[in-house]
This record gives sequence, C-alpha cells and structure tokens, in this order.
Amino acid sequence: MADKPVLEPGPDHPITITPNHNRVVVTVAGKVVADTRNALTLQEASYPPVQYVPLSDVDESVLERTSTETYCPYKGDASYYSIPLGGDTAVDAVWEYRDPRPAVAAIKDHVAFYPDRVDGIDVEADGARS
Repeated sequence: MADKPVLEPGPDHPITITPNHNRVVVTVAGKVVADTRNALTLQEASYPPVQYVPLSDVDESVLERTSTETYCPYKGDASYYSIPLGGDTAVDAVWEYRDPRPAVAAIKDHVAFYPDRVDGIDVEADGARS
C-alpha cells in the first residue's frame, strides 16, 4: 500500500479554525443530538465552513460507530458514526479525526455533521437562529 500524502495548509489551501461561542444545535428525527456554545468553525479553502462540536456536547447514546474511514491529506484519518434514529439518511452522518494532523490539532475530541444527513445544524447568533 502506498504511503498517504501529507499536506500542510498554506496560501493555496488555507485552513483556519476559530472558536464559535454562538449556540450550535444539531437535530435528527426531531431529537437534539448536539447542543454547544463551544464549537469550532473550520474554514478550509473555498469549502463551506464546518462546525466541529465537542464530543462531550453530543448525546453519544445516539451514535453508532461504523467501519467507514476516509483520509484527508491536510487533516488525517477520519472515522464515522451513524445516527440510527435518523434511518438510512443518517448513515455515516458524523465524522471525527481522532488523531488530527498538528495544523488542525484543535479539532481533536470534536465531531462534525453532514448537513444533508441530519435535520438541521442551527447556529444561533445573539439568540436568533441563522
């Protein structure tokens, strides 16, 4: 098996991680599965920003680890969870980098949700949802 490429963020592929103290609420099948004011917003190149939620602010009882794994040369190996209460739509709906690359080490112990596999990822600013 060939070695996996390792790339560093830079001017051609910037990655920033900033604390987001607005309330972030993730729902699946009408149930709140994550609720935090300690999310991290990861902005990678021209991709949409992603909210990484501390695993401690996720209802882990609704998560089911899967065997799915992917690789990002900037962030490392990702593993996945499904949310069974969301049915087929919520398969591999959540990912995490358990041992992220040093440039993105802040996302360790955080998870992110695919917006199209959950009911909603609501970010409330000053008490209003956006």
